[in-house]
Amino acid sequence: MLIHKEGRKTLFVTTIILVLLNGLTFNFFPESLFSFILLSVSVVFFILVMNFFKKPSRVYEGDLLDYVNAPTDGKVVAIEKVFENTYFNEERIQISIFMSFFNAHSNWVPVTGKVVHVSHDKGNFHAAYLPKSSHENERSNIIIETPDGQQVLTRQIAGAVARRIVTYVKEGEYYHIGDRLGFIKLGSRMDLFLPLDSEILVQIGDEVRANEKLLARLPQKRNEHEKTDS
Repeated sequence: MLIHKEGRKTLFVTTIILVLLNGLTFNFFPESLFSFILLSVSVVFFILVMNFFKKPSRVYEGDLLDYVNAPTDGKVVAIEKVFENTYFNEERIQISIFMSFFNAHSNWVPVTGKVVHVSHDKGNFHAAYLPKSSHENERSNIIIETPDGQQVLTRQIAGAVARRIVTYVKEGEYYHIGDRLGFIKLGSRMDLFLPLDSEILVQIGDEVRANEKLLARLPQKRNEHEKTDS
């Protein structure tokens, strides 16, 4: 299992604390039921923390230019038409994915294209599954423009416990679908804002895995000749 670089320090500290705690417990209470219960709880906790910080090695072959990648592991909690008034000032399809403590929290680039905007907004720390977290919580905003000219807004959102959002992509750089985008520590959420006529390939309640599940297919932009003919 590959461990994300954001979790190496946390895992090291966690290991030291658990080893010391269990070592002291077995030293003073070697045959106590409590010592064995603590050991069992420690092993389960360590496995959960490792799962949280794992870095999936799944990759796509090719650029999949018309498709939208699930940017993280988690559960689809919203698919709805919204008016996105921060950047596009138009209606968009919003797809929201909630990450629980049991999901890997690595984030991945959803579409192939050039990053045309990156910003970070300070905010509240509501529970990430609440709709208001999309525009009220602390968040990072990334807009990627595909070779076909479609723009996709990806939003990393902090949750009630999460206090750190890390974004690796840089404005002006070109990325491929499935490249590393960033990381959000503890329970959180990611939103995608797609063109209205995108073909949605998932449903609310679906469990998705980054770099394995495609969320949508983007519409192809008509060229100027087609527009004139219509």
